[in-house]
Amino acid sequence: MLRKAIPVTLLLLACSICSGKPIPVVFDTDIGSDIDDTWALLYILRSPELDLKMVLTDTADTHYRAKVTAKFLEVCERPDVSVGIGIPSKPDALFQLPYVEDYDLSSYPGTVHEDGVQAFIDLVNASEEPITLIVAGPVPNIAEALRRDPTISKKINFVGMHGSIDVGYNQSPEPSAEWNVASHVKDFQAVIAADWLSFKISPLDTCGHVILTGDLYQQVKASTVPALQALFENYRYWVDLVTWEKPDYYDERSSNLYDLIPVYMAYSSELLAIDSVKIEVDDKGYMHRSEDGHLIDAALQWKDLDAFYIHLAERLLTSKTQN
Repeated sequence: MLRKAIPVTLLLLACSICSGKPIPVVFDTDIGSDIDDTWALLYILRSPELDLKMVLTDTADTHYRAKVTAKFLEVCERPDVSVGIGIPSKPDALFQLPYVEDYDLSSYPGTVHEDGVQAFIDLVNASEEPITLIVAGPVPNIAEALRRDPTISKKINFVGMHGSIDVGYNQSPEPSAEWNVASHVKDFQAVIAADWLSFKISPLDTCGHVILTGDLYQQVKASTVPALQALFENYRYWVDLVTWEKPDYYDERSSNLYDLIPVYMAYSSELLAIDSVKIEVDDKGYMHRSEDGHLIDAALQWKDLDAFYIHLAERLLTSKTQN
């Protein structure tokens, strides 16, 4: 049990979350580079509102990313979730490679799709209800899926960790060219222009300063639940191998958990302030407010970030993933 008082906002959140049929979800991810994707995958699996159907790996060595995904799903006892291998590009940032060096992807007891993009299209078209697409990375897979079948957007609620509107990296008052947009600008421009059922993002404004720390972090880190032990095994590898910073905080806190916010937004907005804004994306990956831009929903501020931390830790500390 969490050893922290539960605020009123969190109690209201628990009452507001629908207990009906779970939302079918596809998770598009560049898991295996930044560790927050692995946190996000476990968070999805621990959320009863969400029914994860497929994990689609995106950018760089997508086969490596599929191995990280499959092994982690096995630990979580979720082989019902299929793994789609996305479009590869130049291999980079294999920061969880020790976790899967000896793992044979063909041993995964679930389904592995070599053409993950086509499998994603087929899943969307076969579904009797809309799919919620949680995107935690650049969007080459999604842009390619739209090129192959533009009609799928009308069957999808898009929720992504993308962009920077009023706040940049490190809480800068100047917006940044955020990686998930700037690294594949043309693809993101195509994606934001598609005719989605809904399009929501968590830009750096709200996801750029989400760090689990203190007693909540220590409880999660100390858990003997196999899924959490696997998460922290991967976190340890990441700390030792990551090149864009020199983490010295493994014992005290998480890294920045950017990708958890679109997971939360897939089933609730209770703790966030969501604004409808018109956005255009320039060729350098910057987002600008524009009357001629695309109308999207963006989480621009937190109502209660502390309540989210408690909610997150409570989810992660449950002994089983949802199924």
